[in-house]
Amino acid sequence: MKAPSNRLQDKVAIITGGARGMGAATVRMFVAEGAKVIITDVLETEGRALAAELGEQAAFIRHDVSDEAAWRQVLAFAVERYGRVDVLVNNAGILVFRSLLDTSKADFERVLSVNLTGTFLGLHTIAPHMIAKGRGSIVNISSIDGMKGANSLAAYASSKWGIRGLTKVAAMELGHRGLRVNSVHPGGIDTAMTNPNGVAREVLDPHYTMVPMQRTGAPEEVAAATLFLASDEASYINGAEIAVDGGLVIGQYYQGFPGAPGV
Repeated sequence: MKAPSNRLQDKVAIITGGARGMGAATVRMFVAEGAKVIITDVLETEGRALAAELGEQAAFIRHDVSDEAAWRQVLAFAVERYGRVDVLVNNAGILVFRSLLDTSKADFERVLSVNLTGTFLGLHTIAPHMIAKGRGSIVNISSIDGMKGANSLAAYASSKWGIRGLTKVAAMELGHRGLRVNSVHPGGIDTAMTNPNGVAREVLDPHYTMVPMQRTGAPEEVAAATLFLASDEASYINGAEIAVDGGLVIGQYYQGFPGAPGV
């Protein structure tokens, strides 16, 4: 990874689901690039440990993103701690693997309440604060499963398609008020959510031969895309979607035919 270049110098960011995985990688990268970061998560032990590791540049608050009152508390905490909010990363999410017909209403609503409603509440709560300042960047973490179909992911894919659409609406309604709203679409990233048993990358990678890049991705590779969208380098990017998936969403190889690896 290249040396930090202060691309977020003096910016204040809220990163939900920031205690581990892609969220924690994003927190570390933002701090390394000069930002002050509010880490929010329901994982208190991991979140407080990360904030302690990073020192004065980071602070943790427990946060259920599906709770509207909790969002108001997060905003108040951020303003009290660092004075304002310049960047919001709606990263918190949960995943349920279950066939459509085996997914209960409760399962479906639980996933949507965190992934989609949580993103909506983040926009709804933080955007007015940014509008008052005349600028801000919001990055919503969707998924490549918000760009295609996926068996066993009825609830998850629905929530991620919803985030994709919500991002477009927010970009239109908030763009002329000085805010940029974009989405990042990870696929096949090695995190605790997708790899709960901690299987080694060299074991995982052979299962990704259908991906043009022929491997899984690292959380830091998603964090780098989020960093770019959060920074002033992306000052004319609004309503965009960036897939960080090694090319998986563009299609899968017909093995043995010309153009596939080894042919």
